[in-house]
Amino acid sequence: MSETLPAAPVVQLRVPTDEDALAWHRIFADPEVMEFHGGAPAELSVYEELTARQRRHDAEHGFCLWTLLDAAGEVIGFTGAQPWPHDWGPVGEIEIGWRLARRAWGQGYATAAARITLERLRAEGVPSVVAMVAAENERSIAVMRRLGMEHAETFTTPVSQRKGHCFRLVL
Repeated sequence: MSETLPAAPVVQLRVPTDEDALAWHRIFADPEVMEFHGGAPAELSVYEELTARQRRHDAEHGFCLWTLLDAAGEVIGFTGAQPWPHDWGPVGEIEIGWRLARRAWGQGYATAAARITLERLRAEGVPSVVAMVAAENERSIAVMRRLGMEHAETFTTPVSQRKGHCFRLVL
């Protein structure tokens, strides 16, 4: 007897708009969503700067952290890629990532959107990607494994001193 896999959810990715900063600020104010991203919600100005930076990344590189929309066109987070933004870890590499509203967890959105991201990165000629994750973030690690990513190294973050993992995928 064959097992039928559930259909991937319909997702849309778009370059972030000014209005998306407010949507991201609102949906990422949830402490559960921010558990592996410092734990506390960020100020609106952080998301205003982040969406502006992502528009620049898209213009310069052809990819960014895109706003993730569900089938109804509602903002449910972001998914995409950007050059690794820190002076530690995989400096010079392209990182893929995602952050979703709590209501969107467990429905396949992250995996579906990450697969679109990988297709777009291949089309831009990106040779490989990394994904950095807190060691305790089992949900994101599961997405990375579904994408075919392999554990490359374990690290300790310089600021929080938390254990994390770097996963890698050759495109």
